[in-house]
Amino acid sequence: MAKKLKQEKDINKISEYKYGFNDGEMSNWIIPKGLNSEVVDILSKHKNEPEWMKKFRTKSLANFLAFSQPKFGPNLADIDFQDIFYYTEPSNKIANSWDDVPENIKNTFNKLGLPQAEKEFLSGVNAQWDSVPIYEQMKQELTDQGVIFTDCDTALKKYPELFSKYFSTLVSNNDNKYAALNSAVWSGGTFIYVPKNTKLDRPLQAYFRINYQQAGQFERTLIICDDDAELHYIEGCTAPVYSKNNLHAAVVEIFVGKRSKVRYTTVQNWSDNVINLVTKRALVDDDGLMEWIDGNIGSKINMKYPSCILKGKNSQGNTISIAVAKKGVYQDAGAKMIHLGENSKSKIVSKSITLQGGTANYRGFVKIGENAIDSKARVECDTLILDRQSHSDTIPKNVVLNNQSQIEHEATVSKISDEQLFYLQSRGLTQQQAQEIIVMGFIQPFTKEIPLEYAIELNQLIKMDMEGSVG
Repeated sequence: MAKKLKQEKDINKISEYKYGFNDGEMSNWIIPKGLNSEVVDILSKHKNEPEWMKKFRTKSLANFLAFSQPKFGPNLADIDFQDIFYYTEPSNKIANSWDDVPENIKNTFNKLGLPQAEKEFLSGVNAQWDSVPIYEQMKQELTDQGVIFTDCDTALKKYPELFSKYFSTLVSNNDNKYAALNSAVWSGGTFIYVPKNTKLDRPLQAYFRINYQQAGQFERTLIICDDDAELHYIEGCTAPVYSKNNLHAAVVEIFVGKRSKVRYTTVQNWSDNVINLVTKRALVDDDGLMEWIDGNIGSKINMKYPSCILKGKNSQGNTISIAVAKKGVYQDAGAKMIHLGENSKSKIVSKSITLQGGTANYRGFVKIGENAIDSKARVECDTLILDRQSHSDTIPKNVVLNNQSQIEHEATVSKISDEQLFYLQSRGLTQQQAQEIIVMGFIQPFTKEIPLEYAIELNQLIKMDMEGSVG
């Protein structure tokens, strides 16, 4: 019995969440817990927003209250919306130098490696702490080319015509319950505009850190990539480990111009007390390409289905995703592809790993419309289950409304075979090492699509989750 308890203690120690440290809660200004019209009014007034945004928030709150919880996926009934801080502000200014960032916050981002990443391979960084961005920087040559990279609060005031032209046109404040919640209390996030004929050779990155206990984070991301342009955007997410839950409900809207290409890479690594409920959607014009590279590790509950509306002729949408679910984690993730344009193409590759009793489901939707003739869609869903306690389902919905197009769908669920383990162990590897090699090979279609630094980090995180999972 003592040996078993020691083994469990060792496993828990090895599997500790790497980014669960807390350098102290900071608050320059905070709205008290709870969600009501007064909170929305206080938030809008504090941000000194135009009247149209205040009305938008008020209407969004009414929409949120009218929605019931989703009738699919994990049970969200335990979320207490009156026990959440909807706005916490650690600093009242945005720094353009790491030296000007408050010391505790800077220490955290140094541990996360963000300043080093910016120096080595990024064109720009936007770092958000709780409800507000605290650091923004982009290389001068991109500014000279007309690229805009800032937060949405700044864009609302500094670029009002461009912002209002696109904001909430792809994901409305009546789209779903959590899009409505975000619309009511959104803060910070990312705004990017890439002008025509502009191709960024290095990524832009936003990093989101939830630090305040029982706080919500509701950033808004709005990306416009004009005709004949290219952008790679990377998003990272972490949070401290708390005994009570945090709520993250973001909205992402992306507009891909004619002959343009956008790649949106997410390395989501929330702590297991974060409930992550996100709406992500892209609209793709003629000959445009949208790529979602979506990594999901952690979160108590994760519901996320990056979507492409392929409205243009010859438009393309691709999603490559992984979801890792260990004990106490419920991953309900997938992708959506809506074909409207002729000769449009899409591909979804979904990889799920479940261990220690976790749940990882693929939930997807592919629709080829009546006018999207000669279109093609392919879906590949593969799940690797590492023990008898874990669970996974594939829940696809595929619709074709013309007889000149096609959808292919395949799904596999497998376990690591004794033959594979025996072969690798016969070459001198331990059972744990053999299992890790098989898992790393399983997720290779995802890791080869992300920058090397992130691929190495992702492999390490998955290995940490797997420690002690043999048998």
